[in-house]
Amino acid sequence: MKRFAALFNAMDATTKTGEKTAALTAYFRTAPEADRVWTIALLSGRRPKRAVNATELRTWAAEAAGVPLWLFEESYNIAGDLAETIAHLLPRAEHETDPTLDATLRALIALTGRPEAERRAYVTSVWAGLGPEERFLFNKLLTGGFRMGVSRGLMTRALAQATGVEEAVMAHRLMGDWDPARTRFADLTEEGGSEGAARPYPFALASPLEAAPDSLGPAADWLAEWKWDGIRGQIIARPGAFAIWSRGEDLITDRFPEFAPLQDHLPPGTVLDGEIVAWGGDAPLPFAALQKRIARKTVPKKLLAEVPGHFLAYDLLEDGGVDLRAAPLSERRARLEAMLAALPAGLPLSPSPAALGDWAALTATRGLARDRMAEGLMLKRLSSPYHTGRKRGDWWKWKLDPFTVDAVMLYAQAGHGRRANLFTDFTFAVRDGNDLVPFTKAYSGLTDVEFAAITRWVGKHTVERFGPVRRVVPELVFEIGFEGIQASPRHKSGIALRFPRMLRWRQDKGVAEIDTLDGLRALLRQVSEPGTLRADEVKTGDLPAGSKKKTGALPPDPQDI
Repeated sequence: MKRFAALFNAMDATTKTGEKTAALTAYFRTAPEADRVWTIALLSGRRPKRAVNATELRTWAAEAAGVPLWLFEESYNIAGDLAETIAHLLPRAEHETDPTLDATLRALIALTGRPEAERRAYVTSVWAGLGPEERFLFNKLLTGGFRMGVSRGLMTRALAQATGVEEAVMAHRLMGDWDPARTRFADLTEEGGSEGAARPYPFALASPLEAAPDSLGPAADWLAEWKWDGIRGQIIARPGAFAIWSRGEDLITDRFPEFAPLQDHLPPGTVLDGEIVAWGGDAPLPFAALQKRIARKTVPKKLLAEVPGHFLAYDLLEDGGVDLRAAPLSERRARLEAMLAALPAGLPLSPSPAALGDWAALTATRGLARDRMAEGLMLKRLSSPYHTGRKRGDWWKWKLDPFTVDAVMLYAQAGHGRRANLFTDFTFAVRDGNDLVPFTKAYSGLTDVEFAAITRWVGKHTVERFGPVRRVVPELVFEIGFEGIQASPRHKSGIALRFPRMLRWRQDKGVAEIDTLDGLRALLRQVSEPGTLRADEVKTGDLPAGSKKKTGALPPDPQDI
């Protein structure tokens, strides 16, 4: 753990990409092989399941530190990070040990599901033998909150430098649903390892289009297609292997059994990139329909009939076993359309429709995206290869402007990590007659300067405390942006937003000017009925407004939104 802690500190001590790459490269050359595998797994999002919950950790740590639980909780509220709180409060180890990262993570995996006394004995014994830095990392692994501030691309670059393997090749070898507990370092870094025939390719990603589209040059140089609101995925149809992978590298073949007939019809050696959507016969259904299936490992027949899946193909990455990613998009697209046109009718697979015209025509087409259950348009240079990851210049996502709503802050909670001393996590409300109704939470979109100013304000305007949560005077108004809205019986407001974030702190507005729950409900009705929402109706304030009377008392539960 000391070697891993040294790597973590080296990453945390610099913002320079070159220095981070050098530290990772050195680690991958010198660390024990099993530790290298676990480090790759952690940096690519493969974390072991939590064997201990936060309540148990707080109780055990308070007793091990010899402090009452209330004092531990107050310390936690100030620190804002459970792993850091435990690392600071526990007494220093009399005799430090240095278990390997491999041994530590295997022990945590074996601990899952064991009796409370056994889990407690192991955790406290490890605490007693680790130094402060190693103890902090051990706690992060325990809580499932491990982050190192290293992108997957940077990690891949360092691994390529450490092994002498080309970066793009290394990125491909790391793909798939491999298990770090059963995978050797050579399985990941040498040809023929990992998932073999079922292994997907690294996904090409797009950057947000921030300039006018005509700044990209002639529209004829670009392919425009809908940016669908579904699950990005790849279909692998190679000899002896049929698999469906999500962009998050989850193997989801069994979750979409309606795609099984494709293995009998796709030519061997085919890899398709596209979007999995819920299908309404000839067009996608709202994302809320697909959500009913996402969390299920098995799909009941009734749900399978109500929400069938469909694969809208964007790209052909492999044809006849030949990697086409270096070929221009124009060639890949032509081959894709020819392949799909030769398939029997009725399969849950079709090419994603292309949008045609000059920039003015494409701008008008983009305005119809919500009617098509899309988020906007994708713009892809016809001469571009299929990149690994995100490379600016060739692929752009030209999304619609978000929906917006003006809301008042009701509750504030401190952030984590470097923002542990700032209030950054807020609960917002809209008006419902004389009342304020909480309807969403958001924690991103503002600058550190703004968060610092809000933190000072919260300190002076707190009405009640609920552990780390502060109920405040309902005065600060914010413009909240979001990508979608759906009905939700789990929330007091009856609605749920997709990807809410703070767009602006509206210091020019008072609480009497915020939007209403009736306005959100009207937006929900329009979004639920394709074809009734115009592209310019993206502000709930433009929809039917409710009462503008003075707001009343607030509910005491900040979590009940």
